[in-house]
Amino acid sequence: MNSGDRGLGFPLGPTSVIQVTNLSSAVTSEQMRTLFGFLGDIEELRLYPPDNAPLAFSSKVCYIKFREASSVGVAQHLTNTVFIDRALIVVPCAEDD
Repeated sequence: MNSGDRGLGFPLGPTSVIQVTNLSSAVTSEQMRTLFGFLGDIEELRLYPPDNAPLAFSSKVCYIKFREASSVGVAQHLTNTVFIDRALIVVPCAEDD
């Protein structure tokens, strides 16, 4: 396993993006920005489905791009933190559009 592998089975170089899964269907993008904003400057945040989605979903996923890649390691420490009613799962994510 090479040093960029991180146990994922594919190389992942330095990234400033995280994927947050197992989110409550009640969570909003503003709540996510507030929670993760304490860990570093957020360049971009995308919540799926968005806050104004017409249909109800059982869970959501959020992608957060920090200004600095060092914030990703700090953010991963929030894995298993209960937020609203679910334990968050935070993983680094490749920086593709």
